[in-house]
Amino acid sequence: MKSREIRLTQHFTGPVKPEYFEMTEVDLPDPQAGQIQVKNAWLSVDPYMRGRMIGIKTYVDPFQVGQPMEGGAVGQVVKSNAEGFSEGDWVMSMNGWREGWTASAEGVTKIDTNLLPAEAYLGIAGLTGMTAYVGIKKMIGLKEGETLWMSAGAGAVGSAGIQFAKAMGAKVLATAGGDEKTAFCKELGADAVVDYKAVDDLSAAVREAAKPLGGIDAYFENVGGDHLQAALDAIKAHGRMAVCGMIARYNDNEPLPGPTNLTQIVAKKLTLQGFIVSDHFDVYSDFVSDLSNWMMAGKVKTRDTVFEGIDKTPDAFMGLFTGANIGKMLVKL
Repeated sequence: MKSREIRLTQHFTGPVKPEYFEMTEVDLPDPQAGQIQVKNAWLSVDPYMRGRMIGIKTYVDPFQVGQPMEGGAVGQVVKSNAEGFSEGDWVMSMNGWREGWTASAEGVTKIDTNLLPAEAYLGIAGLTGMTAYVGIKKMIGLKEGETLWMSAGAGAVGSAGIQFAKAMGAKVLATAGGDEKTAFCKELGADAVVDYKAVDDLSAAVREAAKPLGGIDAYFENVGGDHLQAALDAIKAHGRMAVCGMIARYNDNEPLPGPTNLTQIVAKKLTLQGFIVSDHFDVYSDFVSDLSNWMMAGKVKTRDTVFEGIDKTPDAFMGLFTGANIGKMLVKL
């Protein structure tokens, strides 16, 4: 079995460029004891991958130059030499950025495509959905009747978070850029939406939009930059913030000054909690249970932005930083 795969050509800072990626074709070996061979069907590209391209270890090792990159993927087993896996099984792995792979079955999860479409396990039912769930339920502790500001509301985590918060009985103010994305947030049930591209003063626009909702009790940070500055101004006293991403900063060539209003943390007695979803699998069973109930009740739906073909994977990834996606960004093979 042959497989095309995407490799990193160099570590870098600054904007992502096509020349930082190359595609190579390899022959996959037959699986040895404990291994399986899988043909991928769907690949996930996510903002956190940008940090692995700098070449510095953070909470995860960097991608290695000249080696296939990694990311969420779902596909079907074509050959198995591992107990518990058979030809035709659908599985989820971190062996993305490639058409197929042969490797140990350890850490690979079988998925039920009769319950949900295969690609859903990379989005709403995967780490994307769980990120929104952990931030809202565990980090913020959002309560019924409170108001959540969800940044990047039309993105993968943001669109899940809007729906989860509404399903929990909370009110939601979302921010997104452009008419199509703000309309999508409204379609998901957001009580108020601010187009951050259409306002001069984001914090003033958020405060005004939040007045009928009783103000902002909690903030879910996906963006950073001007959004964090505005959130510190707009949130109420004793507000809580879950910080899972700052995509506005990922392509900076060098560190930039942070918000000028950090004293609001003290003055408003705020709680800010950063988190990495992989540290919180203790709530996975609760996530699956709640998501199943919400989906059966029609409270949660999905929307994906899909690029087709392994060669389009770098384009899909770069699109994350130009706002090309509504909902989850995926590559279909």
